[in-house]
Amino acid sequence: MRAIEIKGKTDKLGHLKIDYNLNKSERNVRVLILVEEDSYEVEEEKLWMNSISRNPAFDFLSEPSEDIYTPKDGEPFND
Repeated sequence: MRAIEIKGKTDKLGHLKIDYNLNKSERNVRVLILVEEDSYEVEEEKLWMNSISRNPAFDFLSEPSEDIYTPKDGEPFND
């Protein structure tokens, strides 16, 4: 399997525009796209937080029995 890196741009709607001739027609293809970390990570974080905040599998975390720590527990983290 070969990896092909193709530079492209996105339009105002976020659609990917690629101008590259593969010289192969009527074939299935897989495209690997790496997005810059800064914008991608922010969007992934938002998606993750929205998903888990609405997921009923995490409802148990709202139960009083889950509140076993207080702000006085642990040690401050100074980086």
